[in-house]
Amino acid sequence: MITRTKSSPLVFVAIGLSWLFWGQSLAQTKERYTTLQQALSATGQLNGSAGPRSVNWIEGGNKFSFIDGQSIIKTLSPKDQKEAVVFDGSQLTFPGTNKPFAYRSFQWSKDSKNIFFQTNFRPVYRNSGISDYYVYSVADKKLKLVVNDAQTAELSPDGQKVGYERGGNLFVFDFATKTETQLTNDAQPAFYNGRFGWAYEEEFGLAQAWEWSPDSKFIAFWQSDERQVPIYKLTDYKGFDETFDSLPYPRVGDKNPTVRIGVIELSNKDKQWMKVDLEDGYIPRIYWTTLEGQLAVMHLNRKQNHMRVFMTNARTGDARLILEEKSNTWIDIFDFFAGIDHLLYFPAGVQEFYWVSDRDGYAHLYRYDYTGNLLNAVTSGKWEVTYVHHIDPKAKKAYFTSTEVSPTERHLFVADLDGKNKRRLTTVAGRHTVNFSPSGQYFIDRYANVQTPTQVELRDTKGQLIKALETNKSVTDFLASHAYASKELATFTTSDGQPIDISIIKPLDFDPTRKYPVVIDIYGGPGSQSVYNEFATTGWHQWLAQTGYIVVGVNNRGSGGYGRDFEKIVYEQLGKYESLDFTETAAWLAKQPWVDGNRMAIRGHSYGGFMSSYTMLAHPGVFRVSLVGAPVTDWRLYDSIYTERYMGLLPENNEKYQASAVSPKAGNLAGKMFIAHSTMDENVHVRNTFQLVNALEDAGKDADLRIYPPGAHGVAYSAKTQLLLYQQYTSYLETNLKSVGLN
Repeated sequence: MITRTKSSPLVFVAIGLSWLFWGQSLAQTKERYTTLQQALSATGQLNGSAGPRSVNWIEGGNKFSFIDGQSIIKTLSPKDQKEAVVFDGSQLTFPGTNKPFAYRSFQWSKDSKNIFFQTNFRPVYRNSGISDYYVYSVADKKLKLVVNDAQTAELSPDGQKVGYERGGNLFVFDFATKTETQLTNDAQPAFYNGRFGWAYEEEFGLAQAWEWSPDSKFIAFWQSDERQVPIYKLTDYKGFDETFDSLPYPRVGDKNPTVRIGVIELSNKDKQWMKVDLEDGYIPRIYWTTLEGQLAVMHLNRKQNHMRVFMTNARTGDARLILEEKSNTWIDIFDFFAGIDHLLYFPAGVQEFYWVSDRDGYAHLYRYDYTGNLLNAVTSGKWEVTYVHHIDPKAKKAYFTSTEVSPTERHLFVADLDGKNKRRLTTVAGRHTVNFSPSGQYFIDRYANVQTPTQVELRDTKGQLIKALETNKSVTDFLASHAYASKELATFTTSDGQPIDISIIKPLDFDPTRKYPVVIDIYGGPGSQSVYNEFATTGWHQWLAQTGYIVVGVNNRGSGGYGRDFEKIVYEQLGKYESLDFTETAAWLAKQPWVDGNRMAIRGHSYGGFMSSYTMLAHPGVFRVSLVGAPVTDWRLYDSIYTERYMGLLPENNEKYQASAVSPKAGNLAGKMFIAHSTMDENVHVRNTFQLVNALEDAGKDADLRIYPPGAHGVAYSAKTQLLLYQQYTSYLETNLKSVGLN
């Protein structure tokens, strides 16, 4: 655990320091990267294996399946540790063809007798795409096409049907009758049933816009209307004709998509609309409850600081309010960075629901009955619940991951539902990611720390190790022969009294009597976190360390894991506190005898691009170089759902938007700036970069611009262009940072 004290501005994590110094003393005798390409490729070698792939718990959680190799699916029983092959696709072809069978993902039927495969995936947005779906019988080993050209498809809980969305309409296929039934028929361009447009999918985190009821009697769905949303067009400028891709994209203040929630009862195909008024807001989540035909519907106002949850009747549409929350900032309903889709839970077998809220200053789990009465807080304290893995009403226990040990670590805990008898289940220091069995008996634990590459273990909920699933000996072997710069964790206190956690990767052959240039590599967006007690795996960072740079990460204000006040201080003033913390990090580093305070760079992409450009211009003279990738340079140019969540609405907050904009500060540039963007970036539009470049030119300031036309939000669009981009970053640092003042 990192201790923060004002009298001790730097406290290193004790774990692994002896190993670190020993490893650095051997660095001269170990192999080094000869090219940047070799270093970038080492990212995969340093990450190693994440253990069993595509884990699916089956048979009520008594076994799990996983992909072994390219085409084999096996099961493992934690009870006796026996493995069995349940699918071998090595000799299987798509029915009626000679084409080898391949799949993207799969789902088991509830009885574990059939596997439902997603194949031939064609991407649409970040998480969605069009696919063909096949069902495989484990008993007779036969593969059959069930659905083609569907954007989403899912087996019903009873395994008797498949629901799917195709072309903006919903369908079901009945296995017994082998018939397809169309459930909706009113889809139009930009008007869909059971499908989200870009904005809802990107900013509320779900790709499937419909849900089976637990008893397989109903399908609830979003109907989305984007016909009045402004169209954004983009092109890669190829060829001789002006051809454009286009998508509905609402910017701040624009007309948003409108949605409503419908429910279809499959026995009679009756459709009912839930009576929850959208107003000028959103319906970001729906949840089936344990009562037949009872659907919980969540509503957020457009400013996303007022949440209401309604219990609705699927047959009548009637709705009653059961939960309401108002905030002075924004209200979280999911966690993009932790991969958590839901903060509201309706466990089977009980008429209770559970909600993770930061209403007391830290994210904790609260227990309610179906009328909306608060029964009790399950957790409390000056730490955060970050993931609820399993709620077991029968055993009256909740299993969750939290930051109680340290904000830079994640550990699994269990507590009684009345809040008593909390105990920790993971003991090794580091960041633990847990895959939990629905039976509540077992979990797969993936963890790492600054001295240990990823380890994967199968354990029971008593904390006992059942089996080591992955030790990553290949990483250990690689480190035995290759020079490696380890990560150190440290804490300092800003001039306004805020403790900040940072990570430091020092150069190979580190000499504390020398002064080194620094690259602060950041993201910084609300709710994200850059610094954990985990293994350093980024090949580019290793290259920088090998070539004489110090590389630093920062958990700036706005980061998740530290409580509401630390994270949400950035509300309606994006850029202010984040950039302050980056400059304070630079100032603290400059006081260290091994840092050259005149040779510092800041680098970031996406929100990090906003921060690397904003910090450079809002605090001129701190950084000599800024590397800027796909930046937001004016939040009025970004999408409405994300931006208004953190910056509020126009026109009332126009001055705050101006204060957060990068381009008006262009005249402050006092160093070198490199900007990279793509014209096919559908997320952060290239208009952001062009406006910044124009403002720099108007101010008579020089910057370097690289455009990768087809590259989407990642800028680079191939292995060659990825290497080229990092060559440009690295060369820019060599010319404008490392070599400055050394002649």
